[in-house]
Amino acid sequence: MLTRRHIRVKVLQSIYAYNQTQHADLDKQEKFLWYSIEQMHDLYVLLLQSMVALTTHAEDYLLKSQQKHLATALEKNPSRRFVDNKAVALLAENSFLNDILKKKKLNYWKEDDEYIAILFNDLVSKEWYAEYLSQKQTSFKEDKAFLVKVYKEVIAPNEKLYEYIEDKRLTWVDDFPIVNTAIVKMLSKISENNSAAVIPSLYKNEDDKDYALQLLRKVILNEEKLTSQIDGKTPNWDKERIAEIDFTILKMGIAEFLYFPSIPVRVTINEYLEISKEYSTPKSSIFINGILDKLVKEFTEKKTLNKIGRGLQ
Repeated sequence: MLTRRHIRVKVLQSIYAYNQTQHADLDKQEKFLWYSIEQMHDLYVLLLQSMVALTTHAEDYLLKSQQKHLATALEKNPSRRFVDNKAVALLAENSFLNDILKKKKLNYWKEDDEYIAILFNDLVSKEWYAEYLSQKQTSFKEDKAFLVKVYKEVIAPNEKLYEYIEDKRLTWVDDFPIVNTAIVKMLSKISENNSAAVIPSLYKNEDDKDYALQLLRKVILNEEKLTSQIDGKTPNWDKERIAEIDFTILKMGIAEFLYFPSIPVRVTINEYLEISKEYSTPKSSIFINGILDKLVKEFTEKKTLNKIGRGLQ
């Protein structure tokens, strides 16, 4: 589920926090890194559960409508198409998902059910929702396609939900886009006979997990050496004038040049340019690109660029 770019962002946040701490402790920062990454998994599970909570809310809505004193014929005999959605049922019955929700006490939609009501009200306003309810019978494939539409057009773009997530846990704001992508991808893979894909692995492989830890350690433990590489490369900038976030991004890029032989130079530069565009000032990407390009040329001339394999330089 995690991409290398997202790992880089998590490490960037951890290094930045480490540098702002008066009594910095590497062990504590490593624990914070793992905690920050694990929180993304919590968000994934919570957003999965939101679809189950939506059908529960929909069923409550149907029951209340049936009990109206002057209920219409449609309210007395409503469509249960969404309530009985086969793809949602697969999520609701997933034991691994339910175990995580219970273990981590992620019962937010019971405590804050007003957000599920907001999502439901948005859903019932859609013309395609009424069209779906009007179908007499649907296949698992059709139910799954409908659920993807619900997630992409109702849940993911909802501003109130976004504000709720931001207030609940600060790091979730950065996790939200990648979790949304992961959920849509997961929904496209599941089948009636394959519910294993519901909870994907947090890391693509063990190499990615090790990369996160090593990147954090290499930057923090080689602070003096990495900083010295930047000195003299910014003739129009005093070191004190370089934004802290830019300085950290530069050190991370240099660390990848020197200590991660399997990562191509161009990949490192492109990744950190994109990160700088999102997390720093408008001109930061130009500044960072210039410094990293200079350093690559210098390392290449001095043969200190630690890269192995074809196409890595």
